[in-house]
Amino acid sequence: MCLSAAVCSCSGVLFPCPKKGAVIHNGAGKEERRRSAKGASSKAYLRRSSIADTIAVYGDLQGEDPSVFGRHDEDSQDEQKLSQKPRHICSCPPGVAVVALIWALFWSITYHESLPGGNFFGLLFLFFSAVLGGKIMGQIKLPGMPPLPRLFGMLFAGFLIRNIPFTSDLVQIDVKWSANLRNTALSIILALAGLGLDPQALNKLKVVCLRLTFGPCITEACTAAVASHFIMQLPWAWGFMLGFVLGAVSPAIVVLSMLMLQTQGYGTEKGIPTLLIAASSCDDVVAITGFNVFLGMAFSKGSTFLSLFYGVVQVVVGAVSGGILGLFIWYFPSKDQAFLVWKRAFFVIGLSVLAVLSGKHFGFPGSGGLCTVVLSFMGGLAWSNEKREVEEILAGAWGIFQPFLFSLIGAEISIVSIGAKTFGLCLATMGASLLARLIAAFSLVSCAGFNFKEKLFVALAWIPKATVQAAIGSVALDTAREHHDPKLEEYGLNILTVAFLAILITAPTGALLIGLTGPRLLRKAETDEEDDYGHEKKRKVKTSSPI
Repeated sequence: MCLSAAVCSCSGVLFPCPKKGAVIHNGAGKEERRRSAKGASSKAYLRRSSIADTIAVYGDLQGEDPSVFGRHDEDSQDEQKLSQKPRHICSCPPGVAVVALIWALFWSITYHESLPGGNFFGLLFLFFSAVLGGKIMGQIKLPGMPPLPRLFGMLFAGFLIRNIPFTSDLVQIDVKWSANLRNTALSIILALAGLGLDPQALNKLKVVCLRLTFGPCITEACTAAVASHFIMQLPWAWGFMLGFVLGAVSPAIVVLSMLMLQTQGYGTEKGIPTLLIAASSCDDVVAITGFNVFLGMAFSKGSTFLSLFYGVVQVVVGAVSGGILGLFIWYFPSKDQAFLVWKRAFFVIGLSVLAVLSGKHFGFPGSGGLCTVVLSFMGGLAWSNEKREVEEILAGAWGIFQPFLFSLIGAEISIVSIGAKTFGLCLATMGASLLARLIAAFSLVSCAGFNFKEKLFVALAWIPKATVQAAIGSVALDTAREHHDPKLEEYGLNILTVAFLAILITAPTGALLIGLTGPRLLRKAETDEEDDYGHEKKRKVKTSSPI
């Protein structure tokens, strides 16, 4: 760049220019710059006002501040304020409008069912209360830890509605409606469990992961069966049903917590997050299968041998029917059809709900759940890379039925009808089984190359319970109601009470323990390398994973 000397003249001042020999006259230069700046300002305002309008509409969802897009000139700001006045005058909370419209639509179709005391009114009130409870719980965040599970707020919302006199009179839901909604939610979560099984990971599992999958679950189930038989006076089959309800860990909490620790580098050198993520999915399948076996035994009539045989028959029927339906969804719908992923998701959800509900109808209550897991697993084998898209659709369906499931579980618990003694017995049974689980998990990873702190963390990470307990905790009660036996209904209510307490206590406690103890008990991967700018950079560590 050449610099020209400043020369005073009557016409103005000459300025430096970027090109050799080029000179810009002061008077003409000001006018040209003013015109170009005005045109650029108009174009920029159009762009920024369009973005500002978008942010104003979706600001609550995105959490953005329109001020980050720069300042407008005074005229632009005045025009924008004038254009936004009608929007502010006509503004209405979107959630209130949506709820009012949904209720009005249901009322126009069902009339008295949508009024207080009707089924639709009760379901809508319960659903939106659960969503609100989940939102409130999701806002409670502690630094350095995963957020508290929203399902805790949904569960507590249903519990409050049932035990507050005014709301309990308003919300009246038919038992069959409640049971069918819970079974539909159960079908979706079982289908997700089947799709979530990774065959390649299952082939690579080593002994430590298999021990962690089967050992703590079976140990807790047996301990709960013995404790409930002598403490709560449950029959052995019902005791083992309770044990396998408690035996499942919550992947929703464990996986999220492990992924957060993994991104921070805690435990990655020994593959602890990977171990717990893989074992948590398989642990649920073991618990669901064991529950279905003893569910068939509990409702069979005859000797112990016949009851055991009946339970095995239900497992065989569930596995075979699931295999047949899995082969069906391999070929239908065909790959050349439009909206293929949506059609596959529809078949998985439809066949899963059909399997669970028809199994109860035909006297095989333990077959439907296993059938759902098998058919969805086989579908995932055939779809390979496209399986993820089907999982996303099922996750969306689960997001709709999740508030129903947890709020209906909470609404089943009545403090007045259960009593303090039953609560105490349920807490004692749950405490004994949970202690046995901690000891088993600690012992079964002793020969895997972990130190004392790492083994303690694995045991503590195996505490949270939530999704599976809500999904299968009410199945025994629903089946007992179909038999119209008050004694069996009492057993089923006891199982549901223990499942409710397990979610209420272990879900937030387990999430907090994982978040607090992870950075203190696990070793963090070293980050001693620096990049070209002097910033710390994570070093790639070759993991020696036990799996």
